[in-house]
Order: sequence, then structure tokens, then C-alpha cells
Amino acid sequence: MLFRNIALLSAVALVGGTSCALAQGQTLTIATVNNADMIIMQRLSPKWEQATGNKLNWVVLEENVLRQRATTDIATKGGQFDIITIGSYETPIWGKQNWLVSLDDLGNDYDYGDLIPTVKSALSANGKLYSLPFYAESSFTFYRKDLFDQAGLKMPDKPTYDQISEYAAKLTDKSKEQYGFCQRGKPGWGENMAFIGPMVNAFGGRWFNEKWEPQLTTEPWKNAINYYVKNMREYGPPGATANGHNENRALFATGHCGMWVDATSAAGYIYNPKESQVADKTAFAPAPVEVTSNGSAWFWAWALAVPASSKKVDAAKSFLKWATSKDYITLVGNEVGWVSVPPGTRKSTYDNPEYQKAAPFAKIVYDSIVNADITKPTKDPVPYVGIQYVAIPEFQGIGTAVGQQIAAALAGQVTVDQALENAQRSTERTMKQAGYPK
Repeated sequence: MLFRNIALLSAVALVGGTSCALAQGQTLTIATVNNADMIIMQRLSPKWEQATGNKLNWVVLEENVLRQRATTDIATKGGQFDIITIGSYETPIWGKQNWLVSLDDLGNDYDYGDLIPTVKSALSANGKLYSLPFYAESSFTFYRKDLFDQAGLKMPDKPTYDQISEYAAKLTDKSKEQYGFCQRGKPGWGENMAFIGPMVNAFGGRWFNEKWEPQLTTEPWKNAINYYVKNMREYGPPGATANGHNENRALFATGHCGMWVDATSAAGYIYNPKESQVADKTAFAPAPVEVTSNGSAWFWAWALAVPASSKKVDAAKSFLKWATSKDYITLVGNEVGWVSVPPGTRKSTYDNPEYQKAAPFAKIVYDSIVNADITKPTKDPVPYVGIQYVAIPEFQGIGTAVGQQIAAALAGQVTVDQALENAQRSTERTMKQAGYPK
């Protein structure tokens, strides 16, 4: 009871620091993704509701569905949502279109200077901050150290994709439903392409050359996708084209995966013994490289934003301030566990001895995020910004269309060459219609 009262007072104080006067008793509609950190946010949000008198109407969606609905609503100024969960891809594009409310006026107590600079920069446009980071991530390789020991394997400090394939063969035992190569297969620019994009980068590929000409039938793309399809079929779980981030996280946490290359933000879940059966059996290494290390690990921030079409901007800002604050991170640490706090957003999190003790992965995650360079994502020069995405409005459709072709190749419906030729043609059409090069 004492802690609840302290938390409530803290929430009141935090809300009170907002520069705008709050209307009481409003109901805000918030759209978010069904990832672990957001589920915790939903669970703790009654504290903000009690402190402000406002209510939240939660619309919790699968990742691809969230992106589609949020994009449609904001582009049409539909006003369906007061708060949306978006990422470092959408924020600067939508901010420049004046589709989002700027968020630079939350007061000194928000401590903007504590935000990790690369994350803050990725969520800004024209010198204004248009979304607040809820958590940020890079990618790395989760692996089962107990299975590696049993197989006599040692993960190198900087693994290559060739080595990952070699290890996957030795770790796969389909009779035990144990798979060495668990990767995203569900089509979508933020699903299978979030893994495949950095993998293609590592193989020396790029989405476009300097003239904005698509490069999807070049040798690096063919080498990378042939590698992906072969290893997913031989060493991956069945039905992989239905597996996105959440499905693979569940497979790994229940002991079915020897290796998984995915978001560093999942480490809090995998290392939490309340959630994961392999919390004490998991180790990590950097994302694999091959021809180059440029762009081999992605950069992403999930963030909260207020659409310009919202009629409840003040109350929405109040919630964003609460949910992305240092006090909220402390609240999660105290109530859920320090291993589960939202990672990658604030320097103070990584300076906290309690977090350092609970999160053995903290330093590698922090270094990956701080050093991510979305302006130099590939071996060869490119005209775009972004590691696992291309920061142009057209990429959302392009990435999903390409992801569908690669999923079709994984399912055996087309060959890899056919998939990439189809992807090349559709991308060329889209870019021509959009008027590239501009």
C-alpha cells in the first residue's frame, strides 16, 4: 500500500509538471503493438489513470495490423486514435508532413538530455521531436550456451553467417523439436524484412544504388536469400512463414531454438525466469556478419506519438510523458523486475547499478544503439537512410511486397530467383510511379 501511494504521488507530480493544463476525465484511444514491453505498459497504466482522472481505451494489435491501421488513420486524418505506437521509420516522415504533434514542450523535469542521442535524433525532423521513445533496440544473436557446450561448440566474438549455418546443423534435432535456425518468416516490412534487410547488408547488398535503381536481383541479394531459404528449411521450425518476432520469442523461451537473431529488446523477456524456461541457459553475441559488418545489426525505436488529428492533445501528452519517463522505468523495475524495464532510451537506465546487475546484456545493447549509424547502412554507397528499412514513404509498401515474395520462396511456391525477379519488377514500378530519382 505504501509503495502504491508513493507511485501515485509520483505520477501526480510527473503529470503536474506538464506545461499544458489537463482536461479531466477524458478517454483516450491508444493503438499499440502486442509486444512484451507494451503489455507491461498496459498493466501499469491504471496508475496514470488514477493520478489524472483520464481513461485509456486500448487497441492492441499484431505488428503488421497496427502499422496498416495507424498509417491509414493518420494519412486520412481520421482521428480514430489519440496516441499511436510508431517507430523510427514513420516518425520523421510523418513529422515532416505535419501529421504529428511536436513534443518539445513537456518541461525540464522530463530531462530530454537523458535521452540517448541516436534515439532522439531518429525520432526528430526539422529540429523537432515528434515521438517519445518507449524502447529502442538493435539486434543480436541469442544462443543456448548449454546446447553449445553439449555439442562442443564455442560462439566466436563476431560470428559469421557461414558459422551460424554450421552451428545450426549441429544444434538441430527435429525429433526433439529443437531447431538451430529460428528466424522471422512472417511477411512484412517490419517482420521478415527486419531480419532479412540487415542480413542482405551483411552479404554486401543494398536496396538501391545511388541512382535509386532497385538492386534485388544482384548477387548479394541472391546469395543472402538462398542462404536464408536453405537454412530455414533445413534447420528452422515448421510453419516458419507464420512466425514473426513474438512467435520466435515464444519458441526460444520454451526451449525450441538453438539460435535466434532478433531484437535486443527481447533480452529482458528471455532472461526473466518468470517468463522464460531458458533464462539461465542463454548467452548472446553480435548479429552475424559475412562480407561486411556495415548494417549487419538493425536500429529501431518503438515510440509513442500524438496524431495532429487528436482532439485531446494535452491529456495525450501527459500520458506520453509518464510512460517514457525515468519514473516509469523505475516503476517497472520495482513492480515487474529490473531485467524487464524498457531498454535503449535513457542513459540513466544504463548507469543504474540495479539494471546493470539484472541485465548482463546491458553494455552490448547500449553500445549497439549508441553506435548505430543509419546514414551508412551498407558496404557500397546508397542515397537513403535506414538499416533494416529505407526512410522514404514508399518503403512500407515496397518492403511488404518484397517480404511476401521471399515468404513465397521459403514456402516453396516460387524459386528464389523468381521471387527476387518479381520483387525487382514490383519495386521498379513503385519507384517509377513515385517519380524517382527525384
